[in-house]
Amino acid sequence: MIAVWFSCGAASAVAAKLTLEKYTDVRVINNPIMEEDADNMRFLRDVESWLNVKIERAVNSKYPSCSARDVWTRRSFMSGPLGAPCTIELKKRARQEWEQTNKADWHVLGFTVDERDRFNRFIMSERSNVLPVLIDAGLTKQDCLDVILTAGISPPRIYSKGFPNANCIGCVKATSPTYWNLVRKEYPQIYADRAAQSRVLGARLVRYKGRRLFLDELPENAKGRALKNMQTDCGIFCEEK
Repeated sequence: MIAVWFSCGAASAVAAKLTLEKYTDVRVINNPIMEEDADNMRFLRDVESWLNVKIERAVNSKYPSCSARDVWTRRSFMSGPLGAPCTIELKKRARQEWEQTNKADWHVLGFTVDERDRFNRFIMSERSNVLPVLIDAGLTKQDCLDVILTAGISPPRIYSKGFPNANCIGCVKATSPTYWNLVRKEYPQIYADRAAQSRVLGARLVRYKGRRLFLDELPENAKGRALKNMQTDCGIFCEEK
């Protein structure tokens, strides 16, 4: 059995399509996250219709709310050099719990040919039984986006707002002032909530001019490197933006 991990991005959608075309015993699974944009679920339903399969849910039973905010509150921790607890609890441990009753022989994730190094790191640190479906097909992130558009599927709306992926809004692994000021502009209530919770937990989430700052200290005109205007997949783990 092959488990395809769909993360509401174009790459994992195309990876699922190619896997279903090539193999028979395939299941497509998603880790739902409350803090993602609501339009991600519309995209998921569109992809379900395109694939003609039911996309399953993998949820950590300790966090039935699927809320990253709940994880930060219970763990009293938001993010650090080794990652964020929401990734561990809502993605990695949810996947492991799913695997306890569903024995997958192989896994497929949305690693594209321009992420070959990322794929190699993953198989060395996480698991080796991963099929590089998109890499073998020579498909880039842009290629995957083109496939989705050709199929008549609109990407998640968060991309149109300038965000580089369809991850949680206000991702605590992001340190870029460009990213956080985009959140402040497009989702001011979420920005205010992240600022308040990070203060309570002592998490300086943004890096600006060589210093780590609380979000409520970040100037509204602060900028860092430009965000990549390209769809990427969060998958079952996140990387810093």
